[in-house]
Parts: sequence; structure tokens; C-alpha cells
Amino acid sequence: MDRHEDDNRIILIKPHCQEPSRAERLEAVLAHALQGCDVTLIENAGQFEAAQPVCGRLLFAVSLGISGVNLEYYSLLKKIRLDQHLLDGCMAGVIIDSAGEFYTKSVARELVLAANMAGCAFPGRPLVEGTGTLHNFNVQAKIRGTGQMEAYLASARELVERLLETPLHTAGKTPHLLALHAGNATTSNTLGLWHMVRAHLGDAVFQEISLRDGEVWDCRGCSYDTCRHLGEEGKCFYGGVITRDVYPALQACTGLVMICPNYNDAVGANLTAFINRMTAIFNVRRFYDTDLYGVIVSGYSGSDIVAQQLISSLCMNKSFRLPARFAMMETANDPRSIFSVPGIEERAEQFAKRILCG
Repeated sequence: MDRHEDDNRIILIKPHCQEPSRAERLEAVLAHALQGCDVTLIENAGQFEAAQPVCGRLLFAVSLGISGVNLEYYSLLKKIRLDQHLLDGCMAGVIIDSAGEFYTKSVARELVLAANMAGCAFPGRPLVEGTGTLHNFNVQAKIRGTGQMEAYLASARELVERLLETPLHTAGKTPHLLALHAGNATTSNTLGLWHMVRAHLGDAVFQEISLRDGEVWDCRGCSYDTCRHLGEEGKCFYGGVITRDVYPALQACTGLVMICPNYNDAVGANLTAFINRMTAIFNVRRFYDTDLYGVIVSGYSGSDIVAQQLISSLCMNKSFRLPARFAMMETANDPRSIFSVPGIEERAEQFAKRILCG
């Protein structure tokens, strides 16, 4: 890495693994990924607490056994969740290494959301995960012309480089926002909350597109070559509002706002179809310089699950940058009851300020 020595500083948060033999592969990955970096190591909750305030660039590296459980990791996660300002001013990446085929993504999603709520930003594609067989690297290995382990090592190295190169803040730019929703303006609590936020956005430029009316077809699973060819022309097989309106707006914006009511603990169908159909444009363009925001309302509970879906699909997968505290999450059930939630206007204004500050 060709940069000033001060720019190579990384705080490595690597919860101690109770199964040393399981941690050997992660150690090899980290040795390769962190070459040339000035590394400060934190291995347990006590060291983490003693190191406060933690600031700068962080790399979370978690080794999981077959069970998907690392007890020291959960001690760290508890501290992060209990202090909403613990990681203010930080930028982080995540490497999860597992002895089995499961839990890498679920552990990463909960970690990224907790750290983000505590003030930590994440670059686009902040996760590198290694399953037990490394079969998740089959495609990458084929593209690179290497073996699975070599692809794993290269991906971890690229993550560290991206972490060091991504600016900690994007303040100073007037946001150009694309807000996507599929709500009814007269009854939707989530859309009503967005309109409260929007009222405090000042000079920000924004375009609001509804995916509610008309047919929004989901991805049909075209071949890679077909999808890439259509993406190069700004198209998708199914066309419609996503190709006509959303793709151009997505290319122009500096921030994407996903307005997501909680439907059965999931992102709604039309917004999910948009995410799926982003593949065509993603094949020809990355979104590392575009911020992701979420406005999420649950009738009962589960806003954190929807936020994690946005993180995994749009930040981890589609490369959107995740600003600190990217999501505003509220609870409201009856139509328009969001407007009577105590303190909601103040929180909407605070969220708008976060968007304006990047």
C-alpha cells in the first residue's frame, strides 16, 4: 500500500476464539491482508474497554466454530449495543471465518448494524466471509484464475485497501438523494415519516419515485452476459419504471433512501424487486461513492431485521457506503399514528441533519 505511514493505522478487533485450531486460517488471512499496516490488536472486551475512545479505522475479524458462536465476540457486541456513541468517527470492515457453512452472514449483519448504530460507518462491500469449505469463493476463484484460498486472501487484502482509502466523512457536499417507496401517501406511516425527514433537508436535492403503481417485475435470472449487456445500455429485461426512471436517478444520486415499512419482518415485494434488478446496473457500475439510508417503520417489532436486510443486500452486496446511523427506525401501527409518536419530529430533524452531514 503506497500511502503515508499514518494512513496505514488499523485497530484489529479480533475476539479470542476458544478453539485455537479453528482460528489458524483466519490468522493466515489477516497476515496477508494487513501487510504494511500499523496494527493495534484488541482480543477481548476488557481490552476494548481499556482502549476507549476507539477512533479511526477498524477491522473486525471473527472466527466461528461449527456452532457459529464465539463467546468473546458476544461480550464485545454487548458493549457496542449498550453505548450509542462508542464508535463515533470510526470506519470499519469485517472478516468472518467459519468452520461450517452457516452463520457468517448473519453474524456480520448483526455486527454491522450494532456498530453502525454506535456511530461507525462502513465502506461499500465491507464484508469478506470464509465458510468452512470456501465454496462461497468458487465464482471469485474462477474470475481470478486462482484457487479458493487465494481468492479469499486477495478479497481480504482488497477490503483492507478499500477501508484505508474510503474517506471517514463525506461532509461538504450537497446531497442529491433518490428516495424509493411503495407506500400510500394517505395511510403509510413510513412514507409519512420520510416526509417529516424531508422537511428538514434544506438545500438537498431529492427525487422521490413510487414503485407502488403499475407492475414491478422481479429479476428473471438472465445469464451473466445478457444481464451485463443490458446493464451497459442502462436496461433490464423487464424494463418498466425501474429501467425508465430508477436506473437514471440511481446513476445521478449521491445518496439512496429506502423507505421501508416492515412487511412480515422483510422488505416489501416491490422494493425487493428493485434490489434484485439492480444486478444489471451493478455489473457495469459500483456504488462505493453513494450513501445508503433507511427509513423503517414496524407495526410491532423487527425494524432491526429490515435494517439488516438493507445492509446485506445494498451495502455488503451492491457496494453502497453505509454512513453512521444510516437508518431511522420507529414503531407505529394505526394509519398515520407515526405523527403522534412522542419526540418524532425531533428525531426526524436529527436524522435529516445526519444525512446533510454525510
